Parts: sequence; structure tokens; C-alpha cells
Amino acid sequence: MSGEKKLGLPSAISVCVGLIVATSCLVSLGNGVGLCGKAFVIPMFVVMILNIFIAISFAELHSLMPNVTGGTSQYILAGMGPVISIISNIGAYFIVMTLSSTVELTMCGMVISELFFPQTDPRIISIIIMVIFFVISLLRIDIFAKIQNFAVYLLLAFMLFLGIVGAFGLGTGTEVAVQTAPTYSSFSEVMSASAIAFWLFIGVEYVIPISKDLKNPKRDILLSMVLGLVILFIVQALMGTGMANYVSLDILKDSNTPHMIYASNLLGKPGQYIMGLITILAAVSALNVVYTSVSKILAGMAEDGMLPRVFARTNRFGASYVGVILIAAFNLILVSLNVANTQGVTFLVLSASVFWLIAYCMVHITVIKLRIKYPDRPRKKYLTLLGIPQIIGIIGNIYMIWNISDSESRIKIYILCGILLAIMLIYALIWVCLVMKAKPFKTVDIDTINNGDLSFRDIIK
Repeated sequence: MSGEKKLGLPSAISVCVGLIVATSCLVSLGNGVGLCGKAFVIPMFVVMILNIFIAISFAELHSLMPNVTGGTSQYILAGMGPVISIISNIGAYFIVMTLSSTVELTMCGMVISELFFPQTDPRIISIIIMVIFFVISLLRIDIFAKIQNFAVYLLLAFMLFLGIVGAFGLGTGTEVAVQTAPTYSSFSEVMSASAIAFWLFIGVEYVIPISKDLKNPKRDILLSMVLGLVILFIVQALMGTGMANYVSLDILKDSNTPHMIYASNLLGKPGQYIMGLITILAAVSALNVVYTSVSKILAGMAEDGMLPRVFARTNRFGASYVGVILIAAFNLILVSLNVANTQGVTFLVLSASVFWLIAYCMVHITVIKLRIKYPDRPRKKYLTLLGIPQIIGIIGNIYMIWNISDSESRIKIYILCGILLAIMLIYALIWVCLVMKAKPFKTVDIDTINNGDLSFRDIIK
């Protein structure tokens, strides 16, 4: 509507960065530095480039289907059909966000317990926080959206401050001696840590759903994603350097709160409180996105026929309560079982990364297929680049999946992801073939999807 205020580039960047700046990223950053030392900046830079490539793919898909706000699932529907679309959507959104929100709840509980309630089981605090967001979501009170720009840029400012102080040795604490990475020392070993670095940059495509609210979407969609990634790289590279200056790499490698140890060693108690505030703000940002957005995604899938209609039901406040209840139930179980313990945090993060890496591969493949299917559609030359970003992106993502962790942990991650993928594949095939009676891999014309007049049930038949 003409009377509605449109969002500018700063707001678009805050959306790109808001989901990424999470407590799990701070943990992954610390663990990555613990494994590689300051050399962790190398896989960070490589992953930033790979994610710029996925930003290019998303920008091209948006230019082909500018009216689509559902993102990944609708794009892949055009390129690879309904079964792959269902798997990618459930995997990249529901599973990933459920695992990551469990990490956020666990970390937030640990930090609040450590700072204010040391005698309290952190799981109790985590569950209380979860209940608060559960109720807020059911009442449709989007508290973070009202202060999103302020909160995100405040987060970045605090992180930049701690990064600069640490990187240039300006802290009140004592710097550690020059350290050699205890685990990953050779270049190939350092690069194998790219899967850990990947978690520090994923999620910039969340700007796509708000494209219609932007003043200049043709310019700002790609620009906000690229600027968001570059800003994140600079801030996190500085903080990673600071961590290596003030914390033993052996401690960083195995800690589930390396960011808190760093803040304490850097500035003492004031540093702990600053990092505690960062942790709480990051958790609020991430949890708000998960509980409000993912439930809407599940409801949209139900409305389009990809999930049972029950997920589309809303309460009197208009909240898609079935999705909210499902997410909260999984969070409650995983938090209660203390799955995100010292080793569990990295395990959950890397498992979630596999699903997102697979989804990104599907997006790249979709771009290539649509170029072949629609060669005459207008595309900006800087988006195509002879398919190089897509080819390198696919190779890079497969490399990260293959090197997701060391041999023992990698097998466990593969087993978990394999079981979940098998369940999703069986569901998708049964649902599409038997319930919807549609062709499982039939692609849909991009104009049909872009117009948005027909439901998923209609357009895949």
C-alpha cells in the first residue's frame, strides 16, 4: 500500500545480519579459533566468498520471480519439483531452526545462570525463556521487530568493540603467549574447518521475504546480502583474533562458552556483562525469528498443500499455533535432555549446517536449470558470470559436507542427517504421490509461481 513506510538498505542489512548474529555463532567462532588459531580467518574468508555466491544465486532467482516471498521452496519448485522442494524447505527451515534454537536456549540459559543465578540449573532458565517466547508467539507479539535495527546494530557495535580491543591488545587482562594451533596446523587441516566457519555466515537470504517492503529491491536484495556478509566477516575476524590473543587455544577448542571466557579475560567482570548482553540480545533475535517465522513457513506449506492442513490453523490472535507448539515441544525435549552440552553444541550446529548446505546446493542447481530452461529471460550480467559462482558454490558446499567434522563425529552427523533425510524423502514421496496424486519431480513454470494465483495442489498437477 502506498501509505506504508518502505524499508531502506540499513533495514535490509539488519534482516540479513539479525538471524546470523546468534550465540551459536559466537561459540562456533571460539571453537574454530581454538582448532586453527588466527589462521581460522582463512576458511572464514573462503566461506564468506561462497556465501556471496549463494547470494548471487538468490538475487538471480528473485529477479526471475520478484513476486515470490516464500523463498527457497518456491524457487526449487520451479527448478527441481515438489519432492525436492518439500525436503529442502523442511530441512533448511524447520529442522535447522529447531536445532539452532535449542542451542540458543541452552547458551542463553548457561550465560544467565553463570552471571546471575549460579546455583540454578541452566536448563530451568532455558525452559523459562522458551515458555516466554512460546506465549509471545501464540499472542503474536513481535517484540523484536519493533526494535530490530537498533538491536542488531547495537549487537554489531558491541561485538566490534570487543573485537577491536582484543585484536589490538587493548584489554585490561593479560595476553597469552604466541600460540600454535593444537589441532589443525597445516593448510588442508585449516581449510577442513570451513564447515565450522560456514555457520558464521548462513541465513542472509532471509531478506527475500521482505523484498516487497523495500524501497529499491532490485538494488538492495543483493547489495544487502553482500554488505551483511562483509560486515560479519570484519567483525568476527577481529573478535576471533582477539580470542586468540587472550584465551588459550586448548580452552577455546573445547569450551561451550568460549565467548564468555574471552570477555572475562579481556575486560574482567565488565566484559562478562557486555558479552552477557550480547548473548541475550542475540538469543532474543534468533528465537523471535524461529518462533514467528518458522511457524508461518509451516502454515504456508500447509496452505499450498505440502503439509497437512492442521499446520494452517490459527488461534484467535492469528498465530499459526500448531507450528509454534511443535517447535516448542522439540525445544523442550532437547533442552531437557541437555543435548546441547559441551560437545552437543558443535554437533547440533554442524548437523544443522549439513541441511543448509544441501539446500544451498539445490538453489545453485535450480539457477543453472532455469538458465537452460529460460535462456531468453532478462538477467543482469553480473549475476550470471558464466555459471562460475554456482559451480564453485556447489563444489565448496560438497567439500564442507565431506569435511563436516573429524572421522568419529562426522559419522554420527551423517547418521543423524541420513535418518532425517530418509524420513523427509519418504514423507514427501507418499504425500505428493499418494495424497496429492501429483508427479513428484515435475517442475512448475516460473510465471505460474510468480503470479501466485494457484495453490501448490493445482500447479504441480
